[in-house]
Amino acid sequence: MECIKNRRTIRKYKQQEVPASLLNGLLEEAFRASTMGNMQLYSVVVTRDEEMKKKLAPAHFNQPMVVEAPVVLTFCADFNRFSKWCRCRHAEPGYDNFLSFMNAATDALLVTQNFCTLAEEKGLGICFLGTTIYNPDPIIELLRLPELVIPVATITVGYPDESPIQPDRLPIEGLLHEETYCDYTPEDIDRIYAYKESLPENQHFIEINAKETLAQIFTDIRYKKTDNEYMSESLMRTLERQGF
Repeated sequence: MECIKNRRTIRKYKQQEVPASLLNGLLEEAFRASTMGNMQLYSVVVTRDEEMKKKLAPAHFNQPMVVEAPVVLTFCADFNRFSKWCRCRHAEPGYDNFLSFMNAATDALLVTQNFCTLAEEKGLGICFLGTTIYNPDPIIELLRLPELVIPVATITVGYPDESPIQPDRLPIEGLLHEETYCDYTPEDIDRIYAYKESLPENQHFIEINAKETLAQIFTDIRYKKTDNEYMSESLMRTLERQGF
């Protein structure tokens, strides 16, 4: 698919409605994704209402596309529906544990990727928001997610109103391992990250943040250890509250 090779993140959208028939058709097709035990351990909440999008925005650090995109999709790991089916059929479910969350999260993320590829093939633009698992609690409250349901991915969807430069990717030889994992030498790291580090925009990030290397942008500014530990603890508390 050319849409995969040429894909890019879209953050600006035309104020053009995404027809429900198109969206639902794409989602139904996406639901053909591989799934643990054919249980389909996911649900998707569709948000179109302007006020609801405004309420969702703070959970995503008020990124403008949450409000500006015609559609916001929240993909959820969902063991609630399957567990209720079990009980209605005189079977006692045992899915209130971390392994079950991981299975459901994997199911949900497989569907998310399917949807993104299909949507882009139809000319829609998408943006994946990694903030969903940073701030699950307000999303759970706003979307009224019951026990055994956790939001794991949010996608903004609409017709593109921009054509940004395609982001860089590491070369395939830096990601592919034949038969067994071959650990990286310092020379391998230099070669694999050479192009990324040479990009003018990345050099600019280093300069304006008064850092020595691009790696320090990630470790000291974007994804700090203290933030990761805090959000990890918060997520574990949320999982417990939601019954996992």
